[in-house]
Amino acid sequence: MKKILTVLLIVLLSVTMFVSCAKKESTTTTTSTENTSKSAAFADTKTVAVGAVVIVRDDVPEDEVYSIVKTIFDNKDAITAQHAKGAELDLAFASSVTAVPYHPGAAKYFAEKGYTVASVKNGAGKGSSRALSFGTGGDTGTYYGFGSVLAGYVTKNSSYSITAVTSGGSKANIEDLSANDVQLGFVQSDVMSYAYNGERLFTSPVKGFSVVAALYMEQVQIVTTKDNITSGADLKGRSVSIGAIGSGVYFNALDVLDAYGLNEGDIKAVYQSFGDSADSLKDGKIDAAFIVAGAPTTAITDLATAKTVYLVSIDDSHADALIKASPFYSKYTIPAGTYGSK
Repeated sequence: MKKILTVLLIVLLSVTMFVSCAKKESTTTTTSTENTSKSAAFADTKTVAVGAVVIVRDDVPEDEVYSIVKTIFDNKDAITAQHAKGAELDLAFASSVTAVPYHPGAAKYFAEKGYTVASVKNGAGKGSSRALSFGTGGDTGTYYGFGSVLAGYVTKNSSYSITAVTSGGSKANIEDLSANDVQLGFVQSDVMSYAYNGERLFTSPVKGFSVVAALYMEQVQIVTTKDNITSGADLKGRSVSIGAIGSGVYFNALDVLDAYGLNEGDIKAVYQSFGDSADSLKDGKIDAAFIVAGAPTTAITDLATAKTVYLVSIDDSHADALIKASPFYSKYTIPAGTYGSK
């Protein structure tokens, strides 16, 4: 009888332990699923975007710019095979810039395709042909990744040579272009307009450049590894990277904060590049970061391999306020799955 009771007691204890472990595992799985379901991998993210535009010095010859634009847009599929952003190349969008005149070489190509640009730069396109340097951005951003593909493709498939170089981004590219350190540059559409009109980032107008083409939209991505930051309002009092002071990202961040009734003093501002922001998020040194680049962005993709990444949505009402204050922005939705799955 004692042996029977002992066996029954052991069985009862075993069953109790199994049930307890099962409950714990179920709870852990549920919590994990709840947290992950809100991550960038599983949710559409509403935000705003600005255009990514390629500009060129006015003294680059018309034939050279024409050949560059033709080589890119006539070979969209081949370029897309090398970089996903190639799929966003679109003639209507490419020829839609109104804030700055187009280079005659670019305007000529678009006209051949049935698209008339808003204006063409008088006197541009009369310099001597040469190898060109293409100012892009940091090595973990879309400007450099896509810019390198474009430069390499044009060099291999035309009679002209382009070398993509890393840079400090939009403002730096305009300054380097003015100094003739580069001849082509990637810029945000808003920063391009600020430069041409001598506003905000620029104390006087910069006029020595013209438009090649608008290539794609670059999204304002508010990135965090904390699942309790779900709105721009939640950034108050937090440590947030808002790009280098005076950069395009910096002013994009200020615009978004303003839409939520916040300013730079309401956050613990940190001024970092995309790559440094991603490293700081990974190490838990900051709570969130503004990254303005075409999604998927390498810095965020790399971060998502190590941490669960959340993109903070900008709801319609705040997006509308932002667009009303600055028409350079437009609404955009970053699809679920853009940064894979955890």
